[in-house]
Amino acid sequence: MYMIQETFQAKPGKAKELVKKFKAAAPHLETAGQGVNFRIMTDVASNYWTVIVQHEVEDIGTFVTNLRAATAGPEVQEIMKGYLDLVEGGKREIFLLE
Repeated sequence: MYMIQETFQAKPGKAKELVKKFKAAAPHLETAGQGVNFRIMTDVASNYWTVIVQHEVEDIGTFVTNLRAATAGPEVQEIMKGYLDLVEGGKREIFLLE
């Protein structure tokens, strides 16, 4: 099992809007097979306006193969519309759960 951690640096004052989008998209991403146990976190003691999305996947190859397909569904596209206007950057980390 792998844990995917995606860290987003939101534009000032835009973290709440980004969180709202991720919370709405998570059930659709689970249904599309893009992971389970989605967690959405915001900074308490970190860079301001940091939003982290974590989830678990069984197979890293399947995750990579389906990465673009999961966000291609009309529901997720509508939910995530304009999300790039909310972020300045980010990164993805993948961890093996021991």
